[in-house]
Amino acid sequence: MRRLALLANAGTVALVLGVVTPARALIVFDPSNYVQNVLTAARELQQINNQITSLQNEAQMLINQARNLSNLPYSSLQQLQSSIQRTQQLLAQAQRIAYDVQQIDRAFATSYAPVTGSQSSQALITNAQSRWQNSVAALQDALRVQAGVVGNLDTNRVQTSALVTSSQGASGALQATQAGNQILALQAQQLADLTAAVAAQGRAQSLEAAQRASAQDQGREQLRRFLTPGQGYQSSNVQMFH
Repeated sequence: MRRLALLANAGTVALVLGVVTPARALIVFDPSNYVQNVLTAARELQQINNQITSLQNEAQMLINQARNLSNLPYSSLQQLQSSIQRTQQLLAQAQRIAYDVQQIDRAFATSYAPVTGSQSSQALITNAQSRWQNSVAALQDALRVQAGVVGNLDTNRVQTSALVTSSQGASGALQATQAGNQILALQAQQLADLTAAVAAQGRAQSLEAAQRASAQDQGREQLRRFLTPGQGYQSSNVQMFH
């Protein structure tokens, strides 16, 4: 009986093993399928990397555009305008014969007009005195304009240094362009100062030359009256303003 029991148990174990073993045999490793899955995952990963790179490039492009569109933090416009206004005010304060065509025409039709025999000695004295005062005032105006231009030199030096520094540190195309434009504006202001100084000096020289020419004309008339009998030459003070 015991032998029969052992045989029965052995048969049961064999049956179980016979059932389990085929079930495990169904799990089979497929190398080609595994490789295909790896390749698919690699391609998906590459696509993700490409998308990340594209997003990074777009972000950098936006950053560069923002830099190119950012304004220059430094501006010299107010200082330049102040310098130009100071020079303009000095020119506008010109005494007696100012920078005005109508005033110049009136002066040369009266004080600087050719001397005529009908003018009185007092008129000659008055015109000579007016011409002398015009020359002195023009010389003073020229010196004031020149002093103003010299006064602007220190401001221009500071602005030039600041603009060059801003240009070198520009983070984008717009900032570099704005710095360049402000440097050009500074050069234009300096040219305007130079023009004003030359104009003021030229005005003084022109009035001085006109005074000398009128004095020579008036001197000839004085000599004629002195040598002509019956002219009744009244005063020698006419020569005091020659």
